[in-house]
Amino acid sequence: MKRVPLVATGLVLMAAAIMVGLGVWQLQRHAEKATLLALYARNQKLPPIAFPRIPVGDALLFRRAGFLCLEVTGWVHEGGRNARGGVGWRHLARCRTGAEGPGVTVQVGMSQSPADRPVWKGGDVLGYITNAPDHAPLVARLFAAPAPKTLMLVADPPRAGLAANPPADLSSVPNNHLAYAVQWFVFAALALAVYALALRARMKGR
Repeated sequence: MKRVPLVATGLVLMAAAIMVGLGVWQLQRHAEKATLLALYARNQKLPPIAFPRIPVGDALLFRRAGFLCLEVTGWVHEGGRNARGGVGWRHLARCRTGAEGPGVTVQVGMSQSPADRPVWKGGDVLGYITNAPDHAPLVARLFAAPAPKTLMLVADPPRAGLAANPPADLSSVPNNHLAYAVQWFVFAALALAVYALALRARMKGR
């Protein structure tokens, strides 16, 4: 009968422990995401507020808000989904809201063609709060410290004669952490099972 290989056994046990730890972490993330989704659902039922002066953080996502766009200082035009779920172009205006401050980005509406550039110089806007587009490179998001996400407003109703923006949809915030936790636990169990079979065969001299 052969001896149990201590190094290999230690490595397998360590790998399984890491997988279990990742599974537990995903369970914690699942609970945190469930709490956030409950908060967002409550936000949708609350009355409108003034758009926050410091537009960062996630506590006000999906809350209806409004502000006065004094002047449009720039535009961004990029692909997205319209209110019917089809593909279109969304038009984001960068607004000045006062003499000081970071300004506010508002998605004024949708169009079918990128050539349909809106003519809008500002005014009162009402809609719901969401995260502004994040165009940071994937490598930077993986290795850099996470920065607070900037908020923007999705106009409802739209402005400048554009088509309606997609409505606030909680399903756009997925909570897949429970499935990820199960996967890590299954990986740990499989690693231990396969190693146990290999060790059994070794002990029998096969």
